[in-house]
Amino acid sequence: MDGADARPAGRSQIRRLELGGVQGVVTRCRDFTARALDAWGWTATAYEPDLERVEDVLLLVSEVVTNACLHTGGPEELVLRHRAGVLRAEVRDPSPVVPARRPRAPSLPGGHGLMVLDRLAERWGSVPEGTGKVVWLEVSLPSGPPGGARR
Repeated sequence: MDGADARPAGRSQIRRLELGGVQGVVTRCRDFTARALDAWGWTATAYEPDLERVEDVLLLVSEVVTNACLHTGGPEELVLRHRAGVLRAEVRDPSPVVPARRPRAPSLPGGHGLMVLDRLAERWGSVPEGTGKVVWLEVSLPSGPPGGARR
């Protein structure tokens, strides 16, 4: 986990989804994220690593939102920031408790959300906000900005 609150430099496109409770919130957040990625050109590619990255993003958002549901009473807001092929997803919740890994065998069910973040997000962390916190993650398209040259 990276504790720095770094944000992509320059102008971002931002989408916000206000949330409350836990009923259906993970599905709402996945659908909201999928629509944003589509609008930002992430799904308009035939480049396989980009398509896999879209699936990674949907899984990451699901994990962070699920963690907020399980451990904080539910997320309050999902914010998506996009700039130059970099996506930052932020989930605000009412708990000040920082996410911490619990010793757990990978073969046991449950408790793998932070392991997924470690493996799939390029960076992630949390920052205090009001009486709660924001858990954030960043990922980028392997090909760079939509319409950009392949790396």
